[in-house]
Amino acid sequence: MARGERNIGATVRPITKLLAICLVAGVIVAGMAFPFVGGLGLVSNDASDTVNATSSDLAAGQLPSVTTVTDNQGAPIAYLYEQNRTPVPLQQMSPAMRGAIVAIEDRRFYEHDGVDWTGTLRALVTNQTAGSTQQGASTLTQQYIKNYQLYVTAQTESERLRATEPTYARKLREVRVALQLERELASGRSKREAKDEILERYLNIVFLGNNSYGVAAAARTYFNTTPDRLTIPQAAMLAGMVQSTTQFDPTRHPQAATGRRNEVINQMLGQGMITPQQAQEAAASPLGIVEPLATPPNGCIGAGNAAFFCKYVVDYLGETGISAEQLNRGGYTIRTTLDRNAMNMMQAALTSEVPPRQRNVADVMSTVQPGRDRHRVVAMGANRVFGVDGDAQETSYGLPWEPVNLGAGSTYKIFTAAAALEEGLGINYQMPIPPDGYASPIYRDGSGRPFPVRNSEPGVAPFMSMTDALAQSPNTGFVKLMEITGVPPVVDMAVKLGLRSLADPGPNGVSIADTAREQNQGSFTLGVTPTSTLELANVGATLASSGMWCPPTPIESITDASGAPVPLSEQPCEQVVDPALADTLMTGLSKDDQPGGTAYNAASANGWNRPLSGKTGTTQNNRSAAFVGFNTQYSGAVITFDDSSSPRTLCDGGGSSPPFPCSDGNLFGGTTPARTWFKAMNPLIAPLPVAPLPPTSPRYLQGGSNEQVPEVIGERVDEATEELRDAGFDVREVQVGNRAPAGTVVGQNPRGSVLPDEVITLQVSDGTVPAAPSPPSGPPPLAGGALNGAGG
Repeated sequence: MARGERNIGATVRPITKLLAICLVAGVIVAGMAFPFVGGLGLVSNDASDTVNATSSDLAAGQLPSVTTVTDNQGAPIAYLYEQNRTPVPLQQMSPAMRGAIVAIEDRRFYEHDGVDWTGTLRALVTNQTAGSTQQGASTLTQQYIKNYQLYVTAQTESERLRATEPTYARKLREVRVALQLERELASGRSKREAKDEILERYLNIVFLGNNSYGVAAAARTYFNTTPDRLTIPQAAMLAGMVQSTTQFDPTRHPQAATGRRNEVINQMLGQGMITPQQAQEAAASPLGIVEPLATPPNGCIGAGNAAFFCKYVVDYLGETGISAEQLNRGGYTIRTTLDRNAMNMMQAALTSEVPPRQRNVADVMSTVQPGRDRHRVVAMGANRVFGVDGDAQETSYGLPWEPVNLGAGSTYKIFTAAAALEEGLGINYQMPIPPDGYASPIYRDGSGRPFPVRNSEPGVAPFMSMTDALAQSPNTGFVKLMEITGVPPVVDMAVKLGLRSLADPGPNGVSIADTAREQNQGSFTLGVTPTSTLELANVGATLASSGMWCPPTPIESITDASGAPVPLSEQPCEQVVDPALADTLMTGLSKDDQPGGTAYNAASANGWNRPLSGKTGTTQNNRSAAFVGFNTQYSGAVITFDDSSSPRTLCDGGGSSPPFPCSDGNLFGGTTPARTWFKAMNPLIAPLPVAPLPPTSPRYLQGGSNEQVPEVIGERVDEATEELRDAGFDVREVQVGNRAPAGTVVGQNPRGSVLPDEVITLQVSDGTVPAAPSPPSGPPPLAGGALNGAGG
């Protein structure tokens, strides 16, 4: 090329660049004066309306922030967030922080109206001359707009890319919105006040690396301090990271971070924000980053032994209409009902009975505080660690509140007793206890064939009061009692008192309760259905609240990010049974921890010496066992079970070693579950005043609309039949082998207090000596049958 041509080229290039600069500047000016639609991605055809709407959203919008879950004293137990951000007022940010960000990012911030025209034109000239982006021109107002679109409004990756695209169209949109935003915020107040609000919003939204959004989160993460205590070097480091959180990450690139920090310090000095001595001392100071970084754990997995409780809180709020997404973005403060003291005692009891890594054995517990207005969940836990490492026996499944498929055994006899009281029997009713191998017409195997019900302990008395039967738990007696009440009333009673999940429709739209009613499941009283530990504890709370059912709530209060109360749509409490029935039944359940009761050994070993209503339960083949115990202060339930995919029979270690899979099981409700309960509850209740059992009612002690059956054992059958019929009863005779003279009544069923119109069965001797019984044969009983009684 000739020298003249080169000179011409050298002359043309600056002119071309100057024309380009003028063109861009003209576009900006035109964009200020006229609607600009094409390429801006605005959702409205009217650009001005869209700018106004966007500006209003920026002025009033809420930033995604951390939800804090606390215990009942207000101490945090978990943090839930999508972005680790805790917005704070500008007054709670140190002057150093405010000065540092203005010094390095927008030195004319308090002078311009949202757009720094001097800086914008300078950046245009520099960038056009260099042929690449060498300088930025965004004000803090514009940066706030970009960050808001990136971290608040963008929901997809394409929207996030669009919020940061390096185009003049986006810049023009930011310019227009920035001008409108500042005008809107300045309406009715001073420019300084409007500027301070923009600065506050910016410092709360900006990303500062390592999952820290806003200066409050960054102050905690890097320095474990609060934003009002940020020093000059700390503030300068954070302000410097705005340019690049990767390049100036102090944990990975400390030298680069130090250099950038000192650059900010020099800017602060040059703008008269700090003295030379302050600048010298700040530049000489170490970064001072805490190790490890103080980032709050995200989610329930970081809640320690309260993790299961935390997960229940999230699930519970989801059912009331506050989704997990709302919790992760909404900045709520959730004060729960968790009692840390109760939780620690419970966790110690659970893991002392069954270590966390014990294979095949889960031990879970929930505790509820009774009340006629609320049932507060004070603690829930499991021996398992809340987590996702299955090899380490961790689980995120809701063990303490989700139904255990193996059932809760004879704890369900509570519902049969309650149904009998409601129908007219009394707690002193002398229950007939058919001998082992009793073939009840309502107890059938999986094929629908009648099969004998057996007791855990042979040779029980032929009659005992309902109170004694609840303590000793004979299966045959309660199956016989359910013949009187009918299956549906017992199922209904279980749902009313607290096992609400039994009424939830299954995959086919049919609930467990529906199936039990329709199939007339005599095994229901033996606790063969899936059972929630939390719901079982709430059954005790319902009875201890004089029959008032309330949802087991984990929420004490909830406020939004502004501190305003958030109403919850919790289910209302219901009076589900007569208060006198509930109070009397508590007395009827008061012998389980006494001599002869199935929980006596566990109670005495742990020094229990207070009135208590309780019931043990053990399922078929000892694959699970349960204990529920309650008074008017607390109600707790424990279920111990094989939590593997192929449950096996479990053996109890006697307290000296944990339960384990075995071939001949001896895990009962009175062993591991009861020991866990007394270990957890005794130290919790011991400091409290002794809570007596509630008063009983004659109606439910002796029965209401029931009648007394004349005692006819030992009489001649014709005389006995006539006496009973004269009293208004139908009579049925059954011949049995017996040494008594033929025709003598040797057995009567039922005896004592009975319901009206009940048929009285008389066992009449045939005068012969009975032969020894043959062992039963045939298919095994339904799960929860043979070994589901004593539970001791």
